[in-house]
Amino acid sequence: MSVEKLPSSFMDTTLPLFSGLPHRVADLSPDTVRFGRKEIDLALIEMPGLVSICEEYNGAKPLAGAKIMGSLHMTIQTAVLIETLVELGADVRWVSCNIYSTQDHAASATVAGPTGSAEAPAGVPVYAWKGETLAEYWWCTMQALVWPDATGPNLILDDGGDATLLIHLGVEYERSGTIPAVDSTDNGELKIILNLLHQVRAEKGDGFWQALSKDIRGVSEETTTGVHRLYERSQDNSLLFPAINVNDSVTKSKFDNVYGCRHSLVDAIMRATDVLISGKKAMVLGFGDVGKGSAQSLRGQFARVSVTEIDPICALQACMMGYDVVRIDDAVDQFDIFVTATGNKDIISAAHMAKMKHNAIVCNIGHFDNEIDMAGMEALRETGEVEKIEIKPQVHEWRFTNTTHGPKGGGHSVIILAEGRLVNLGCATGHPSLVMSASFTNQTIAQIELHKNAESYGVNRVHDTTAAVPQVITLPKHLDEKVARLHLQKFTADLTQLSDEQASYIGVKAEGPYKPEHYRY
Repeated sequence: MSVEKLPSSFMDTTLPLFSGLPHRVADLSPDTVRFGRKEIDLALIEMPGLVSICEEYNGAKPLAGAKIMGSLHMTIQTAVLIETLVELGADVRWVSCNIYSTQDHAASATVAGPTGSAEAPAGVPVYAWKGETLAEYWWCTMQALVWPDATGPNLILDDGGDATLLIHLGVEYERSGTIPAVDSTDNGELKIILNLLHQVRAEKGDGFWQALSKDIRGVSEETTTGVHRLYERSQDNSLLFPAINVNDSVTKSKFDNVYGCRHSLVDAIMRATDVLISGKKAMVLGFGDVGKGSAQSLRGQFARVSVTEIDPICALQACMMGYDVVRIDDAVDQFDIFVTATGNKDIISAAHMAKMKHNAIVCNIGHFDNEIDMAGMEALRETGEVEKIEIKPQVHEWRFTNTTHGPKGGGHSVIILAEGRLVNLGCATGHPSLVMSASFTNQTIAQIELHKNAESYGVNRVHDTTAAVPQVITLPKHLDEKVARLHLQKFTADLTQLSDEQASYIGVKAEGPYKPEHYRY
């Protein structure tokens, strides 16, 4: 059935930019809410860190007064995080940070809440559904940023930095008085952001963003790319509020990036394709923590794994772990599976895919969608050089029409998963709950720390451009160790206790922390 587009709709969403909607999810039916709630209950057993924090505060509300806008994959595990923040006293609004990563039953159960229902929701405002368009994604981000009384958040919990980016661009262009024209960029997503900023100014005037963001005390950032953006803003003096780098906590980077990817990469490839991985030649592009976990994941299925790297240290690590280190340009026609894991852009080009084996599988487990040249493939599609065929949602065959190394000397195909976005969330359900418990325990501790002490790391500079640049910090070592301790019982692990004499001998306290801040695990 067609939906009449409202005059104030944002682009092609059919939705007003300032909608006032209490939530927007795909399916708020009783069956979907029940399914989501049951999975949340199961996940709680696998998330001892979050459960332990609630038990530690024992009814106290360390986040009372916190207005947290979250931009992070709307999964079952995230639902547990959200409800933990609420139990600790926060007022929370949420949006997913990826157009394909939302688990619709998780979003619905979060809206209904633990005490509500599909008919009478009593949970958190969530704006997320699987398969959003980019315009809908940025519409959702806008809904989560604006409270019903037209105020904004005082804390942000970000994954990839999109919420932080939108606020900074809004303030920057209000200060300059000029928003770049939409056609000033060739980047499709930036065009959407500029469209949004122009519409906000048209509807709300030229002071909206400064008023919305003036009370933001800080942000905790989940992932490598978002952290990189924060450090860039810190260095160029444009950061508006303090930040906690959650990504580089050991109990996040190792658990999420290594152990999480080790579990979820092959899960996604197998769910998407049903292809046997054993014996196949797989190339992992990038051998940081995500690449290490991805290589382990494929090796666990007995794939023959090679790695590409720019960093000689990471390349040497790969060699010492028994992986061949190659260049994609030299070996692109020899591999069956390609996984990008760099956090950079332009890693696999359309020209690379034109040389790949027939039905080579191409996917990404880095944060954004620009590691694989999807724009280049779309351009070839427009000229008729490639045909895009949907096998099922988030699994597409891209058939080249003018190559000759496909079946019977015709065009070959590549299978691209999740449109080049995060394959483990687009084609599967992401990392398992126990892994995310470690990451999200760090996020919860970071939010409590910001709510308690944000001004010790810097002040909001929306209306005070002369203030010192706010800090980007990591959580101290003793909190990292605390997160680890909270999860050891799940593995029935028993720690050895240092004697005071032993502790003195190595220059630490018997209760920890046991490593200096510069120690690399």
